[in-house]
Amino acid sequence: MSNFTENHDINSALHAVRSELATAASAAQRSPEDVQLLAVSKRKPLAAIEAAWLAGQRAFGENYVDEALEKISAWQDKHPDTTPEWHFIGAIQSRKAAAIAQHFDWAHSVDRLKVAKKLNDNRPPSLPPLSVCIQVNLDAEDTKAGIALTDVATLAGQISELPALRLRGLMSIPAPRQTETEQRAVFRQLAQAQAAIKQAHPQLDTLSMGMSGDMTAAIAEGATIVRVGTAIFGARDG
Repeated sequence: MSNFTENHDINSALHAVRSELATAASAAQRSPEDVQLLAVSKRKPLAAIEAAWLAGQRAFGENYVDEALEKISAWQDKHPDTTPEWHFIGAIQSRKAAAIAQHFDWAHSVDRLKVAKKLNDNRPPSLPPLSVCIQVNLDAEDTKAGIALTDVATLAGQISELPALRLRGLMSIPAPRQTETEQRAVFRQLAQAQAAIKQAHPQLDTLSMGMSGDMTAAIAEGATIVRVGTAIFGARDG
């Protein structure tokens, strides 16, 4: 893992990101409270998460199951009276689905029924339904997970029938664009897809889109969760 970034750096970085988020929301005539900041803490040590927690951050995103489980367990041991909101945002392998279902509050990257069923079947009954988003591959990139926009409605219907899951919305990681206009155009596709299926699924309330480099464009197009890592924790290894 990368070396721990000093506490005051994370505090300052979070302040800057929150300020950018608020500015983008205001420009889009939205309330900053309607956009959740998800701190992407992959490849960062527990100490960095603790520093972010002290700076007021409560939701953290992880990409790798084994790494995340170590941090979640260590947090529970050290801070039994506090509970971060843990979001899994990486590609979901079927063999890892049970662990995600048992230890996370959210799974942003559901892209096939097989995985959704495993999440559902392994969600402990003592926990509330797992909040999930369908990952959409807007650019049809072979290297990225996600389904085509044309398949969203079918998968949404299937997930909605699984009682231990709560379908919240859509997620995407589009290929980088050079301009904010181009960024907004691709995010608009995801927002329009969600609007199209919301009549059948009125509970949908989440668009997980936008990262450090395109957060402003995502918020302008309706993002409700932005996933920011580098701008908070600095560059990471891997």
